[in-house]
Amino acid sequence: MSCTNSPEAVKKLLENMQSDLRALSLECKKKFPPVKEAAESGIIKVKTIAARSTEILTALKENSSEVVQPFLMGCGTKEPKITQLCLAAIQRLMSHEVVSETAAGNIINMLWQLMENSLEELKLLQTVLVLLTTNTVVHDEALSKAIVLCFRLHFTKDNITNNTAAATVRQVVTVVFERMVAEDERHKDVVEQPVLVQGNSNRRSVSTLKPCAKDAYMLFQDLCQLVNADAPYWLVGMTEMTRTFGLELLESVLNDFPQVFLQHQEFSFLLKERVCPLVIKLFSPNIKFRQGSCTSSSPAPVEKPYFPICMRLLRVVSVLIKQFYSLLVTECEIFLSLLVKFLDADKPQWLRAVAVESIHRLCVQPQLLRSFCQSYDMKQHSTKVFRDIVNALGSFIQSLFLVPTTGTPSATTNQAGNNNSGGPASAPANSGMLGMGGGVTVLPAFEYRGTWIPILTVTVQGSAKATYLEMLDKVEPPTIPEGYAMSVAFHCLLDLVRGITTMIEGELGQVETESQATTETASSPAQSSEQQDFQSASDQMDKETVSRAVWEEMVNACWCGLLAALSLLLDASTDEAATENILKAELTMAALCGRLGLVTSRDAFITAICKGSLPPHYALTVLNTTTAATLSSKSYSIQGQNVQMISPSSESHQQVVAVGQPLAVQPQGTVMLTSKNIQCMRTLLNLAHCHGAVLGTSWQLVLATLQHLVWILGLKPGSGGALKPGRAVEGPSTVLTTAVMTDLPVISNILSRLFESSQYLDDVSLHHLINALCSLSLEAMDMAYGNNKEPSLFAVAKLLETGLVNMHRIEILWRPLTGHLLEKVCQHPNSRMREWGAEALTSLIKAGLTFNHDPPLSQNQRLQLLLLNPLKELSSIIHPDIRLKQLECVLQILQSQGDSLGPGWPLVLGVMGAIRNDQGESLIRTAFQCLQLVVTDFLPTMPCTCLQIVVDVAGSFGLHNQELNISLTSIGLLWNISDYFFQRGETIEKELNREEAAQQKQAEEKGVVLNRPFHPAPPFDCLWLCLYAKLGELCVDPRPAVRKSAGQTLFSTIGAHGTLLQHSTWHTVIWKVLFHLLDRVREASTTADKEKIESGGGNILIHHSRDTAEKQWAETWVLTLAGVARIFNTRRYLLQPLGDFPKAWDVLLDHIQSAALSKNNEVSLAALKSFQEILQIVSPMRDSDKPETPPAVNVPVPVLIGPMSAPGLSRPFMRTDSIGERLARYPGSEPSIVTDEIEDLNLWWAAWNTWYRIGSESTKPPLTCDKLTFIPSQPFLTALIQIFPALYQHIKTGFSMDDLQKLGIILHSAVSVPISSDASPFILPSYTEAVLTSLQEAVLTALDVLQKAICIGPENMQIMYPAIFDQLLAFVEFSCKPPQYGQLETKHIANAKYNQIQLFAPAEWVALNYVPFAERSLEVVVDLYQKTACHKAVVNEKVLQNVIKTLRIPLSLKYACPSETTWKLAVSSLLKVLSIGLPVARQHASSGKFDSMWPELASTFEDFLFTKSIPPDNLSIQEFQRNENIDVEVVQLISTEILPYANFIPKDFVGQIMTMLNKGSIHSQSSSFTEAEIDIRMREEFSKMCFETLLQFSFSNKVTTPQEGYISRMALSVLLKRSQDVLHRYIEDERLSGKCPLPRQQVTEIIFVLKAVSTLIDSLKKTLPENVDGNTWAQVIALYPTLVECITCSSPEICSALKEALSPFKDFMHPPASKVQNGES
Repeated sequence: MSCTNSPEAVKKLLENMQSDLRALSLECKKKFPPVKEAAESGIIKVKTIAARSTEILTALKENSSEVVQPFLMGCGTKEPKITQLCLAAIQRLMSHEVVSETAAGNIINMLWQLMENSLEELKLLQTVLVLLTTNTVVHDEALSKAIVLCFRLHFTKDNITNNTAAATVRQVVTVVFERMVAEDERHKDVVEQPVLVQGNSNRRSVSTLKPCAKDAYMLFQDLCQLVNADAPYWLVGMTEMTRTFGLELLESVLNDFPQVFLQHQEFSFLLKERVCPLVIKLFSPNIKFRQGSCTSSSPAPVEKPYFPICMRLLRVVSVLIKQFYSLLVTECEIFLSLLVKFLDADKPQWLRAVAVESIHRLCVQPQLLRSFCQSYDMKQHSTKVFRDIVNALGSFIQSLFLVPTTGTPSATTNQAGNNNSGGPASAPANSGMLGMGGGVTVLPAFEYRGTWIPILTVTVQGSAKATYLEMLDKVEPPTIPEGYAMSVAFHCLLDLVRGITTMIEGELGQVETESQATTETASSPAQSSEQQDFQSASDQMDKETVSRAVWEEMVNACWCGLLAALSLLLDASTDEAATENILKAELTMAALCGRLGLVTSRDAFITAICKGSLPPHYALTVLNTTTAATLSSKSYSIQGQNVQMISPSSESHQQVVAVGQPLAVQPQGTVMLTSKNIQCMRTLLNLAHCHGAVLGTSWQLVLATLQHLVWILGLKPGSGGALKPGRAVEGPSTVLTTAVMTDLPVISNILSRLFESSQYLDDVSLHHLINALCSLSLEAMDMAYGNNKEPSLFAVAKLLETGLVNMHRIEILWRPLTGHLLEKVCQHPNSRMREWGAEALTSLIKAGLTFNHDPPLSQNQRLQLLLLNPLKELSSIIHPDIRLKQLECVLQILQSQGDSLGPGWPLVLGVMGAIRNDQGESLIRTAFQCLQLVVTDFLPTMPCTCLQIVVDVAGSFGLHNQELNISLTSIGLLWNISDYFFQRGETIEKELNREEAAQQKQAEEKGVVLNRPFHPAPPFDCLWLCLYAKLGELCVDPRPAVRKSAGQTLFSTIGAHGTLLQHSTWHTVIWKVLFHLLDRVREASTTADKEKIESGGGNILIHHSRDTAEKQWAETWVLTLAGVARIFNTRRYLLQPLGDFPKAWDVLLDHIQSAALSKNNEVSLAALKSFQEILQIVSPMRDSDKPETPPAVNVPVPVLIGPMSAPGLSRPFMRTDSIGERLARYPGSEPSIVTDEIEDLNLWWAAWNTWYRIGSESTKPPLTCDKLTFIPSQPFLTALIQIFPALYQHIKTGFSMDDLQKLGIILHSAVSVPISSDASPFILPSYTEAVLTSLQEAVLTALDVLQKAICIGPENMQIMYPAIFDQLLAFVEFSCKPPQYGQLETKHIANAKYNQIQLFAPAEWVALNYVPFAERSLEVVVDLYQKTACHKAVVNEKVLQNVIKTLRIPLSLKYACPSETTWKLAVSSLLKVLSIGLPVARQHASSGKFDSMWPELASTFEDFLFTKSIPPDNLSIQEFQRNENIDVEVVQLISTEILPYANFIPKDFVGQIMTMLNKGSIHSQSSSFTEAEIDIRMREEFSKMCFETLLQFSFSNKVTTPQEGYISRMALSVLLKRSQDVLHRYIEDERLSGKCPLPRQQVTEIIFVLKAVSTLIDSLKKTLPENVDGNTWAQVIALYPTLVECITCSSPEICSALKEALSPFKDFMHPPASKVQNGES
């Protein structure tokens, strides 16, 4: 039809028309000739038109009356065949729009006739339809006639016709209105019609309407008339009409053409004046009717509601409200109130159902609902329509659960129909279960207190597809299936919620974006409208305020009803999908309320979800108290209607998916979670996740509930705070079905994501969240008090998670977060709780430090300190587990962030330093690990100002006594630190000076004094001083190992790095560090316990030299003193220029003295070593001599436990400048040499006095003697004496006689000290070798040094010689009588023979073998005397006499000496001394200085030559001969050195000598000799020598005095007399003995006498005759006869001796002289 005017179509039309006309003429040929003719003329007409006209169609239309005529006539025949043919032809013409108005009128009239004759009814309808739809030529009466025709056909007996007619009527009505719309469209540009002003009721004349509009108006007006059962104005000829059909038509027009009514006042008027009253009137039976009320009770019978009309009325109402609400505000209020009433329980079920459907239609139109709210609820005196609708739905739903379903037959039948499937009446227990081939399918349903209502699928969400409102064919009320109304009502609620929330949130979002665009300060949606008003008075804000008021009103109006209904449904729901929808609705409402800041309603919805999540009747105070204000009565009063809040029923048939412990202080049994609980929980999570920003204070509810659920499900927090499924610890363990097990990871995931999403919350919401978590945590903590149950860690874990995801703005939540964890959680008595608190806190800190902040932490020191502060504050918590976590955290921070801590270092170091001694080993160990890491890796990265803290912390670990290794290693760390200071000295110094300057400035600005330790020293030096002070403290630690290590480190450090210090700082080092340390050590050592320590802990054995505290302290004292002395020694050139060096020197000497005098060998010896060390100091070096590196380079590195690197030691410890240069900077480093010397001298004298005090005190013998008497050891004494030579070098110039005396006393005492028996095997030399002990060596060395000094010294020193001799001679005496040491009993080791026996004699003390010493002393004496014999002092002081006197002792003892070497040495020494001394003595004979010496000498000879001691039995013959030779030497000395000078020697002395020689010349054998030895033992040689000397001097011609000669003569006579006697006795014995030989002894004696006689005669011959006394000759000759008598002896030896004796007598045989001669002579 679209191409009706194309040439082909036109051609076809003409052909068709002609063929139609031909057909018509054929049919009518016989019966209806007129028709035939008309047809034929029609053919000609058509042909003519076709031939003549260019516009064929137009021509046809103009001539249409004629063209149509044959066909109309054909219809008039009433022949079906012809009629059909004609109608088809007419339709063809119509479809080509070639029918004019007149023709159309004719056609309609013809159709009307056919209708009245009931012919071809369907064809008629078809033709009418074609006529009206293809063109607009039919108007006014013709149109109305056509419409009436259709209506008439609708009411025929034929069903098909009826239905077709009904459809046609509908189409025709539509066509009429479409024409009007098209007409408006055509004219809209021409003139703008004023829109109807609402409420204007002036009736306007219809004449103003255009033709099509007029038709439409008339039609609509008549439809209203017909429905109202009035006569139509325009549709003339209507015979009958049904209301239902009328209502349907009205509805379709209203629905399809709302714009007609809205744009034309005339139509609007109809709507208000006709339609609405009509609807209200028709509703009346429904309103008045009460189900179940008897007719008799009311005065007039009530018309029963009629379903078809009622249903259609509701449809109309729906359309009216939907399309024309703005025109019909008041009317709509009435309609809506009616709708609400229809829901009442006393209305028929079908009525309630369709009412619900109608309401549903409204619920899916949120804008409409909004209008209701604005027009009614927000107006003062209006019905609160919107609220009523929602509440009505709620009550309706409740009523369905509560009202028994009886009363209406439909319901009964429905029930009956349901019974066979196990309806609620028959089997409530298994309601909803349909047996299906073994398996059981659960129908979705609501179930509440025994009422079971299935859920039917009524419509897709969001579209109100009604079922019963569409039943236009039903006349009887339909049977409403059970659950239908409930399902629709349920959908109403859901759609209502969805619509409202979507709309409001959309608008809110728009407003927010707009307001953000207009004002930068976008206010948060949570703020109330008043506040926003104040923020800006712009139109924008006004608009928003208005909108906001509407939104709030909508929510306020509906939330109570919604909540009541939804809660009930949630409780009753047994279907997962339904539950899901309910929860979603509650969630969206909660979120919306939150966004609008409606706290009460928000909390109410959230509470509902929370309650749904927990088991029924679960005692969760949060839900029962916080919202109690709003939910107290469990019912809301709504406009006088009470909506009952139904408490959850516990018997709902829900699958239990989990059984767990309730979270309570005293859990009673277990609780069960159903799948619905889990579903609710997920919703709750969803709510918190997506709408956290609007939750505000209700976080508390949400989190409390989640916490309980998490607890029941047994989720436990894992790292980072995420909850992981874990077994419950106590009670019956949580039982979880597999369903929920698979859900758990998801839930825990959502839980984590929930807190992750907190990063998108604004600051206020975030604070709400944190506060809620904190208070939740407090509750959990209260619950965990006083029992060791597993606490709920939910809150803590989630605080952690929240903190972690909000790192980018951590500052705003840091304080509340960490404050809570620190003050509450970490201090909780429950360890699990605590542990998690610490875990959370440390994780946060670590995360905070690693987070990539903007600006970075390095530029934001405040934030860094803020982050680290809680770590430090953990130190105030006593629980060790917390501290361990803290330290582990520090360790991890160091490992990851150590390089960038910067200003955070003091805090981190403070944490390590805060570990106290009593906090257990593991803590200390961990803290120490951190410190080690710092020292090894991070010293260069930290600010130099923190170095001092590092030193303090390292020192404090040294003092911890839990673990020795840690203490020792910490000392090692201090060494490493000092090394670092040394290497980086320059940079550290610069930085510290800068810092110091800054602080100084600040201090001055504040007007306070800068306070730091060791203040006036420069900051870098203070750093060193702190290090030294720390080490100093460790040097007096109670543990010996620590003391030792610290001491070594301290002195090594000062030694190695001391050069870096400023000169002035040394003063502090000496006084504050070193002397202070010495004082403390001395005090500790002197008060230390002497109790024996059994073992060193465990099974470590302690060496006996360390088995008392006192001995252990001794070691420390030794170390310290040595260290200080070494510093004094090596750094003297630095110390001496300091002003108080002499004072320091005195103090040091005092310390050395007290140590040397301590009753501990180790200490005293070490003190002396230190003394030696400081005395080897040369006076300060001049610049030229200064070493390029300080002497400390080879200080040993202290050996520490654990590997210790001392990298610094591989280089000389030098700064860039040499020490020389540094020294040159010190003021006064070049003092004048003189002052130096003098000062030095004072120092040396101080040292001498100290030495003297030590010597005299230590060697003073004890007053009492017992086992514990302290006697100084040999090494000590040796060392003491060894000091003297060095010391003496410096004081010799002023060394006086007094000092010498003092020295003598000390030397003497020292040598006298015995040694303990257990030490003797080590000190005493073995007795076969004569060796000096080192002490004795030292003593002699000291004297040697002295004498050498005297030797080269000035004259005034020479007077000291005698004193030295005295001293030495005293030592010589020791060889015979060892010195006594006080009262001490000692064993003397007398002789090598008794050595072994003596050594092991059980004596405490053993005196030394002094023999070697005495002998050495003697040698020294001899040497010295040889050098000094002529010195005046030596002569004057009778040194020679003293020497002789001393030698007399061993000489007189001779064989009785402890050692035979002694007397032999004494002899040789005597000989040497005399050979030098006698000439001197003769020289000074006149002065009388030697007078007393001669008698002494004589006695000495006498005692020696004629000793009283008996030679030992085992003396060999060779030995004896050697000894005799010694005696001979002595006699030779007398003959060479004394007798020749007799005239210079006192006479007495000479006499004594003669007597002695005489005595020697007459041999008396010792009776002890055996016969065999007698000839040797007679000392023949000696006697002979004596005799010869005697003779020699008897007859020497040098005899000057008669006295001398007399002595000789007397001696001779004695000799001769004795010879005579011996010979006589021999002759006697010989004679008596007969043949027996005489004893050997006697034979020897006689032989000797005979030899002596021959010697004598020889001598006499040699002598000058005048020297020989005549008497002597007489005596000699008188011997002759006796000799002759001996000739008879039998002994050959005697014979030969006799021969020799007799032969000289020949010289006497002269002839006798004459008497004359004799007389003459």
